[in-house]
Amino acid sequence: MKQEHEVKPISGWLMLFVLIALLAIAILLFIRLPENRIWIPIILSVLAALIGPGLVVVEPNGSSVLLLAGRYHGTIKESGFKWVNPFFSKRPVTLRVRTLNGEKLKVNDLAGNPVEIAAIVVWKVKDTYEASFEVDNYVQYVTLQSETAVRHLASLYPYDAEGEETLSLRRNAEEVSAALQKELQERLQRAGVEVLEARLSHLAYAPEIASAMLRRQQAAAIIAARQRIVEGAVGMVEMALDRLEEYKKLTLDDEHKAAMVSNLLVVLCSEHAAQPVLNTGTLYQ
Repeated sequence: MKQEHEVKPISGWLMLFVLIALLAIAILLFIRLPENRIWIPIILSVLAALIGPGLVVVEPNGSSVLLLAGRYHGTIKESGFKWVNPFFSKRPVTLRVRTLNGEKLKVNDLAGNPVEIAAIVVWKVKDTYEASFEVDNYVQYVTLQSETAVRHLASLYPYDAEGEETLSLRRNAEEVSAALQKELQERLQRAGVEVLEARLSHLAYAPEIASAMLRRQQAAAIIAARQRIVEGAVGMVEMALDRLEEYKKLTLDDEHKAAMVSNLLVVLCSEHAAQPVLNTGTLYQ
């Protein structure tokens, strides 16, 4: 398979000077030469006309692909005013960095939940030959392959995961973006495109299940918070009992310990401030 190769054309300013000089000489000879030698300025005019189509302007971070009779003859990447074979056809290909702001797509995640997802892809053309001749329209190819990659990526991860070890679209943005960039690079390599960055720009549950999944997330957050509170309360109670036994200043039987544990857990786990209660009797009354 052919690959891109860069050509170094001569300066266009030099050939422009030659073109002007030929035209000036042709005009002068046309005026001064007799009619039987009029062919000389005609030939000079034809040469000047052939020089003109070879002039080409290449912008910074731009390129020009050269073709002759359907065959690839190289790419001009050096910016400036250049001159090439006037019979070459020239196809401009920009090398600037581009940004694709993908549309919102409705897909199913790994758990089968419908989600809305969109991505931003930063890319540029790396190989002008592949971009020009391996695909029909490399800009459209990037758009379609990016949409396909985003759809495939969404099906590999759940929107949210309960365990820390499971990757999810919402919590593991860096890992998901890296996976998206890797897949896009594999898909777009044949088009001579380099993916510089790929990130999710939008992620949400589909409207038809958004309210239900929000209640689910709130319930999961409440449960997780309760678990942390209970774990901390149990640790504080264990510490209190251990400290009492360490000092040996107060000896509690099992029933008193159970009452103490119950009271401490109520105080520590309650959502409201504890209300003092004055016991006028004994523990057993």
